Amino acid sequence: MNRALRIAVADDEPDMRDYFRKILPRLGHHVVVAAETGRELVEQCRKAGPDLVITDIKMPDMDGIDAATQIYLEKPIPVILVSAYHDPELIARAEADHILGYLVKPIKQSDLEPTIALAVRRFEQFEALRKEAADLRQALEDRKVIERAKGLLMKKVGLDEQEAFRRLQKLAMDSNRKMVEVAHMVLTAEEAFQPKAKV
Repeated sequence: MNRALRIAVADDEPDMRDYFRKILPRLGHHVVVAAETGRELVEQCRKAGPDLVITDIKMPDMDGIDAATQIYLEKPIPVILVSAYHDPELIARAEADHILGYLVKPIKQSDLEPTIALAVRRFEQFEALRKEAADLRQALEDRKVIERAKGLLMKKVGLDEQEAFRRLQKLAMDSNRKMVEVAHMVLTAEEAFQPKAKV
């Protein structure tokens, strides 16, 4: 059973907005936004904070792709695009990582359900990968700082590499801090004791 989602829909045709209002609750979801234009979709998504956006591409004042991009920049959420025709140029524009589905009108309920499920699952996988990449970047940055602090201890106190690492570890444990915080403190202290540069 898929979880109930709070969905924002946008289409300049009232019939399509009504269709979504009728069909999505049948699939167990809630329509929290039903916008007529791209700009209205962006503004209402700011207030409503939906879990998913289903938007027509061709709309007045801002098309669905631009609206989806703006929404995503403010808060990453998955987007399904809807179009009246299969347009290779639009599909090429829609290949951003937050566009996770593409439906061609007329939309059948049997198409909508798997597209929503797949879009949400893919989005969760992307977000997990993005977080993992950010965590790895942070781990690498922390490692560099610890290596610099270790090198400084080796040079200033005459410790070997293992001893310098143990000293940082002990300082971290004794002060109940992360090792990278202690490494930053060691490097900051070293800067403080540097002779003042002559201008």
